Amino acid sequence: MARSSRQSKILEIISVKEIETQDELARELRNANFDITQATISRDIKELGLTKILGSSGRYKYAVVGSYEQVVSNKYISIFRESVISVKSALNLVVIKTLKGMSGSICSFIDKLNLIELMGATHGDDTVMLIFPSTSLAIEAVDTLNDMLS
Repeated sequence: MARSSRQSKILEIISVKEIETQDELARELRNANFDITQATISRDIKELGLTKILGSSGRYKYAVVGSYEQVVSNKYISIFRESVISVKSALNLVVIKTLKGMSGSICSFIDKLNLIELMGATHGDDTVMLIFPSTSLAIEAVDTLNDMLS
């Protein structure tokens, strides 16, 4: 099949499923009757400008750069790990303690994560506060953020 139809199918697949690896993408394409090689998938990913972002499930997934989801690079994750001291919840709030002067960067990074139902975020010099509509969503966010720390 033509490259354009294959690449259209790739865009369709990544828009409805969280595809983390080229193998997963190849499997999905084969299920859609595309005869595909790993080299072709790699070329298509490059041509389409796909990159990996952190998905809502906490797994990385392929996405189109410039889509509504924002790119989270490994560099940001490294800064997050090195700057965050603790992540705890207090009712519907999440309080993140950071190294002095790092809370602004951490707050910006968290905005890029698109955490489920995050209502707002604010920061001081060494503290970030996240506001959620419920205690259960705050606890879920704490789990996600602590997983990123390990």
